[in-house]
Amino acid sequence: MSSPTVLRRRLGGELGKLRASHEMNAKDVAAALGWSASKLSRIESGLVPLQERDAAKLLAHYGVTSPDEVKHFLSMTRQSRQQGWWHAFGEAIPERFRAYVGFESDATKILAFHCELVPGILQTEAYARNVIRSMKPGDSAEEVERRLALRMERQRILDRNNPPHVWAIIGEAVIRRPIGGSAVMAEQLRHIADLAEERPNITAQVLPFSAGAHAAMGSSFSILSFSDIPGTVVYSENITSKTYIEEQSEIARHEDVFHRLMASSVQPEKAISWLRNVAEEYDT
Repeated sequence: MSSPTVLRRRLGGELGKLRASHEMNAKDVAAALGWSASKLSRIESGLVPLQERDAAKLLAHYGVTSPDEVKHFLSMTRQSRQQGWWHAFGEAIPERFRAYVGFESDATKILAFHCELVPGILQTEAYARNVIRSMKPGDSAEEVERRLALRMERQRILDRNNPPHVWAIIGEAVIRRPIGGSAVMAEQLRHIADLAEERPNITAQVLPFSAGAHAAMGSSFSILSFSDIPGTVVYSENITSKTYIEEQSEIARHEDVFHRLMASSVQPEKAISWLRNVAEEYDT
């Protein structure tokens, strides 16, 4: 069953098509309903839950009167408002990040480029704990462990019957930065190598320093694709903000950059050997 986040995206997509079929401008629709344009945009993107009363307003505005069609949309609205498994972690997961976890849970393909740290879905427990402590220095030990539990729970998608295809490219700085110390880094690099070697759905590359300037300087991002809903989502974040990109031109730009990074990076087979060799350096 799809996560509430993906159900919201499917619902938003259908509502967006309904608006387009009536040749209505999103800004005008929002104004007519007394909403901000950003509210309607977030609803159609599936980034926020839709209240049944708001769904009813949209349907009435679009002239939808068929009982079966109204029932269909309202049923989808109720289902999309159900809580995902991640809600059990409470404040350990920021509101803006919940949409990403939902997308990640249902993605069939995840392309990730990280220049500062190992993607969360591939982190070991020890590595993740040190990252969380560094990024949340004010958290109590209990809060750190709760965030850690969430991160480990996210990785369960790799063990499901139809796991997503994960293609991760990490900058060389990621494998050279001794997060948690030598033993932690050695374990982390071997973990990535083992996953890439043993699981056909996981591919890892390393973008070496020798590649010089590249198309994603100063950026990290993930591109998520799905099988049961249209479209692709690009997610990026920094210290204070998390961004979801859905403009087709911008998605295409990120996909092009990712393919350029693939070409500039150490190819998968050699990357596995390189990761193991660097792990041995940490052991000495």
